[in-house]
Amino acid sequence: MTDEALLQLLHDTADAVADALASVRDWGLSGLRPGQYLADLDADAAALEVLRRGAVGILSEESGLEHAERPLLVVVDPLDGSTNASRGVPWFATALCALDADGPRASLVVHQAGGPRFSAVRGSGAFADGQRIAPSTCVRMEDAFLGLNGLPAKPYGWAQYRTLGAAALDLCAVASGVLDGYVDCVADAHGVWDYAAAAHICHEAGAVCEDAWGRDLFVLDHASRRTPVAAGTPALFDALRTARTV
Repeated sequence: MTDEALLQLLHDTADAVADALASVRDWGLSGLRPGQYLADLDADAAALEVLRRGAVGILSEESGLEHAERPLLVVVDPLDGSTNASRGVPWFATALCALDADGPRASLVVHQAGGPRFSAVRGSGAFADGQRIAPSTCVRMEDAFLGLNGLPAKPYGWAQYRTLGAAALDLCAVASGVLDGYVDCVADAHGVWDYAAAAHICHEAGAVCEDAWGRDLFVLDHASRRTPVAAGTPALFDALRTARTV
């Protein structure tokens, strides 16, 4: 599959999810596992229908791993920020990351509440709605405008922070310079579907995105969890990681 065809598959998947979300009438919890909404299941069904036609392996937050033996595998979070979506907060997304034997190859994060589509292909930079993006140049914690998941035991000394509730979009905000950095303040709260696409977009944009404790982010174990930290510059990243792990 060419890079163009692969990226089109990801766009088609996000489009199918958008159609499914437009038809949701019940935003209640599914009752199948904590924090899962009926809309998560609708979004997952729509995503799987498209991805299966692409003959790729799939690792989904909602339905697990299938066809891991295939040379391309797409990690998908059909609805990242589902609590936001259920409450009418316009900060939720579909995140897709296609991996091959060399790691992330193509990624897409679609802001499903009318925002941009963030994309990246290995070695080709990162884009929002077709326009190249770059991270901020902030290097000092005291100047930093951060996104957080949860709250730390004490402030790190930032200028300002926001807790927005959708890791994929939060990390894309770092990639595009909207946020200077991002810290997951909850230990091992995120599965690979939450951050893989956005971490790849960060890397292609020139930002730093790593696990707080230096573990591989791109794991294909449904049970594994990581603690992503990201920043527009290595200096700010080092400061954030140090603050997070002390």
